[in-house]
Amino acid sequence: MLFRCHLKRALPQKVSCRFCAVMGKLQSKLKYSTYKYSRPDGFRDERTQTKAFQEYSPAHVDTVSVVAALNSDLCVSGGKDKTVVAYNWRTGNVVKRLKGHEREITKIACIHKSGQFFSASRDKMVMMWDLQGSSQPRQQFSGHSMVVTGLAVSPDTSQLCTGSRDNTLLLWDVGTGQCAERASVSRNLVTHLCWVPREPYILQTSEDKTIRLWDSRGLQVAHVFPAKQHIQTYCEVSEDGHKCISCSSGFGGEGCEATLWDLRQTRNRICEYKGHFQTVASCVFLPRALALMPMIATSSHDCKVKIWNQDSGACLFTLSLDGSGPLTSLAVADTVSLLCASFSRGIRLLRVDDSRGLELQEVAGF
Repeated sequence: MLFRCHLKRALPQKVSCRFCAVMGKLQSKLKYSTYKYSRPDGFRDERTQTKAFQEYSPAHVDTVSVVAALNSDLCVSGGKDKTVVAYNWRTGNVVKRLKGHEREITKIACIHKSGQFFSASRDKMVMMWDLQGSSQPRQQFSGHSMVVTGLAVSPDTSQLCTGSRDNTLLLWDVGTGQCAERASVSRNLVTHLCWVPREPYILQTSEDKTIRLWDSRGLQVAHVFPAKQHIQTYCEVSEDGHKCISCSSGFGGEGCEATLWDLRQTRNRICEYKGHFQTVASCVFLPRALALMPMIATSSHDCKVKIWNQDSGACLFTLSLDGSGPLTSLAVADTVSLLCASFSRGIRLLRVDDSRGLELQEVAGF
């Protein structure tokens, strides 16, 4: 779409040039993108859309490793620049930059509807931050001998569970910063942790290709799900605590899937979601307000975000974020928005639109 000045004959040169400048700025915010649309009947077509796209000031100067939603306006992210950033994704403004870690940030865990959150790092440390406080960490947790790769806060926010490549899980008292429990399982290189809502259980994925359910009361393994064929990179629990998703590493379409599990009595595998061609790094349950059917979303090192029918396993939509490099993290921002962290292009703000059938649009970046 090109804007040309047709007013030069009728208006003075200065006025017409201003008009061209305004139109040029508007044009720079319009972005063409091609995406694949998968209809429920299995037919796939390509659509080209033109939409307003806003490029905000970047949150980080290097690869973004993780992003998490703090509340309906703010997200918290971390990456290779060793900085934790609280960002208002609605306005495109940095709220606070926090420095304290000596190496790359690996995980973020937020206490929702508050200004408090935790960060983990390759420096083996975990730090607690408060947006209403100073720029110094409110609490520090030191106990792992290798990079911290798992971080989960209890529903009542009194406890923090951390996991590491040192095969160890630690349970902390948030108030005192003291370690209350320690557990170790051979070859259990932790990749992610999440706490089951309203329960004393913690879900954990591992490089040994298994998913474990831990009981925080004594920090004992309560259940081990059947091992997968590839490393389990991430896990997420549904809001009702009845189901969980895990996702797999892989390449060339081997592995590269997400798996839905029953967390109740049977604890069986319910469904698999196959279609990515490289490691699936993150997965989330989408808010039920988006559609009549339950849905999940996945992000992958293949630069794609996919939306799936949770029950049938059908891929409903694929968005390619070309040039972003591996997609590292995915978070639900509000009922229609997702935040996607990437290796090369910072954080992308994505919006679900069902006005013409289900679509996922890239609307901003920072």
